[in-house]
Amino acid sequence: MSNKKQKNRPLTLPLIMTALLFSTSACSNQTAVNSNEELAEYKDAKTSDAHSSTNSDKPTFITETVATFDEPWAMTALPKVDNEPQKILVTQKTGELFVVDTETGAKTAVTGVPKVAYGGQGGLGDIIIAPDFARTNNIYLSYVETDADSNTFGAKVIKARLTGADTSTPSLQAITPIWEQSPKVKGQGHYSYRLLFSPDGQYLYISSGERQEKTPAQDMSVNLGKVIRLNADGSIPTDNPFVNNENAIAKQFWTVGHRNILGMVFDDNGKLWAHEMGPRGGDEFNLIEKGKNYGWPIVSNGRNYSGTDIPDHSTRPEFEAPKITWTPVISPSSMSSYSSGTHNDFPAWQNSMLISGLSSQSLIVVAINDDNTAFERYRYDMGERVRSVLAVDGSVWVLEDGKESGLLRLSPQ
Repeated sequence: MSNKKQKNRPLTLPLIMTALLFSTSACSNQTAVNSNEELAEYKDAKTSDAHSSTNSDKPTFITETVATFDEPWAMTALPKVDNEPQKILVTQKTGELFVVDTETGAKTAVTGVPKVAYGGQGGLGDIIIAPDFARTNNIYLSYVETDADSNTFGAKVIKARLTGADTSTPSLQAITPIWEQSPKVKGQGHYSYRLLFSPDGQYLYISSGERQEKTPAQDMSVNLGKVIRLNADGSIPTDNPFVNNENAIAKQFWTVGHRNILGMVFDDNGKLWAHEMGPRGGDEFNLIEKGKNYGWPIVSNGRNYSGTDIPDHSTRPEFEAPKITWTPVISPSSMSSYSSGTHNDFPAWQNSMLISGLSSQSLIVVAINDDNTAFERYRYDMGERVRSVLAVDGSVWVLEDGKESGLLRLSPQ
C-alpha cells in the first residue's frame, strides 16, 4: 500500500528520567493565546506517585503511519460493517472532520461542520458516536464558538446526523445544540470539552475546563471547572447531585473542582476515571464519583506557574485526592480503555487505561486495582507529542500532535 509509510520504531526503552525532569508545562498547547504560564518548564525533582514497570513482560510494538493530519485533536471509531476495513472519524482543531479508511489511508472530508473559533487550545474538539448510532447515525461534537461583540470564547456541544459516511460526500445534517460553557471568557485555554456516554448509553458526560481562571472551579453559579452529566438530548437527569442547588446551572454538575480534564473513560466495572492536567507538576488520575469536589484551585500536588506553592491534597481531606499524580508532568491528552476484542494485539494491556502524553511524548499504560488504587504499569517513548489514543476491538491507534501529524497503527512486535 503505497500511501502507508512504515516507521520501523520498536518502542522498547523506558522514558529517560533526565528528559522527564525537563518536561514542558502540563498544558495541552504550548502556543496558547494569553497563556505565557504554559511555556514554563517544571524542573523540580519531586517524587511522583506513579511508577513504571521495566519487567520483561512489557509488550513492544512498531508503528505504521496510515494517514497524516494538521493539528488533529480527537478520533472515534465507526462501527464495522461486515469485513470492510475499520473507519475512524478524526477532527482537526482548525475545523475539519474526516472519515478515514484505515486500510487505504484515504481521508474524506465531512461537510456541514459548524464554523469554529480556532486559536490557542481550542477549535474543533471531541467527537463520539451516539449509543443508538446504528439506527440514527447520530454523532456528538464539541467545538469553540465566539461572541464577536465581547471577543469571548466558550465550548459548545452539538448532536448531528452523519450521512454518507461510506460515500465520497459525507455530511452533517440536523444539527441540534446540546450544551455550552457559561460564561464565555476572553482566554483561549482549558476548554477540556471531552465527551463520553455512560455504559448504558443513557447519560452524556462532558468535561468543562476552568478556562485558566481558577476560581470558576469552585463557583456553583458557572459551569466551568466541572464534570457535566446530561441526558442524551441535553436535558438534566433528575438524580444529578446538585439538582436542589439554589443556582439553576448547578443542576448540570456531576463533580466540581477540576482544572483541565482531557480524558474520561468508564472501566469494565462501570466506574468513571479521568485524568487532569496540573499546573507546574501534579497531573492527576482520578476516580470520578457523584457529587465530589476535587479541590482545584485550593489544593494541587503541583505549584503555581509563578513558583508559589499550592497546598497538597493531603492537607485538605474534604477534597477528593487523586489515585496517581505525576511530577514531572506527563501532559495527559486523551484516554482509552483496552479490551482484547477480535484482535487482542496486546493481551498484557487487558483492562488497562491507555493515556497519551504531550510534553512527555509518551504512551502510558495505567492499571487499576480492585480497591480503586491505580499505578503506571508501562511507559513508551513515542518520540513525538501524542494527542490521542484509541483502542478498537483489540487494536490500538495513536494520533500525533501538531502539523503533519501521523495517525499510527500499533502492531505487536
